[in-house]
Parts: sequence; C-alpha cells; structure tokens
Amino acid sequence: MHPMRLTGLVLALAVVACDPTAPVIIGISTGGGGGGGGAHTLAFIVQPSGAVVDQIITPAIQVAARDTLGNTDPTFTGSVTVELGANPSGAFLNGTKTADLVSGIARFGALTVDKVGNGYTLVATALGATSATSGGFAIAAPASGAVQGR
Repeated sequence: MHPMRLTGLVLALAVVACDPTAPVIIGISTGGGGGGGGAHTLAFIVQPSGAVVDQIITPAIQVAARDTLGNTDPTFTGSVTVELGANPSGAFLNGTKTADLVSGIARFGALTVDKVGNGYTLVATALGATSATSGGFAIAAPASGAVQGR
C-alpha cells in the first residue's frame, strides 16, 4: 500500500466574525485543470521512433497531461512544447514544436531532425506541469540513391 500524496493541497477556511450563526466554509483544492496546479506531469504516450534525416517522425508523437493518479486529465488546458534534449549531433528539431492539449493530449505530427545521430531525446514542457523526457531514438541517413529534399 502506498501512502496518499497531498502535493499541492490547499485548505481554505473562512469564518464570519460578525455573525456567530454564519456557516463555516471549508474548501479543498487539488489544483484542477487550466494549466495551474503543478501536480500535473507530462508523459510521452507515443514515443518518437527512428526516422530518416529531414523526414517526418512517424507515428505522430503524443504527450499527455496526467493527474496525480497518472491518468490523462482531459480538463488540463494549454499547450505543450517539445525540444531536443539529448542531441548527439548538434541537430535542429524542425516542424511544429508547440501543440495545444485536446482532451489532455498534445499531438506532434510534423517533426523532423536535420542530422544523422543516435541517442536523441525530446523534452516536453507545459505551464503548470512537470516536464517529461522521451526515450532515445535514432535518425538515419537516407537510403543510397534516394533523393532528399529540404
């Protein structure tokens, strides 16, 4: 059995001193959606896979905003940005690097890396959430004789 985490717990108590018969208001907040809270974490639910230099990484990378129980939180709003973390070749990540969360998931369907290398990672960040780092992936050279466009 794991102890319950109460990270980000806020307890509010208000008593009206003028009227001793006024009800006491007690509220508990666990952060909620809206990119606030800080109790949320990001997680790569579709990891980047190997790709060819300057070609779109498929399948599309997906990042979820998760609540304190590890469930995707469809009420968490805002956007997620991805950047290269580990970058063994000094490459650039190209394409649309910021995506809005829709039902708690951000999708990145047009990312490319411009240099061959092994051991790249992506780092996802969003306001109000703990960042996430993807698993490692490789970017390969185009097949011999293939025409490569930029």
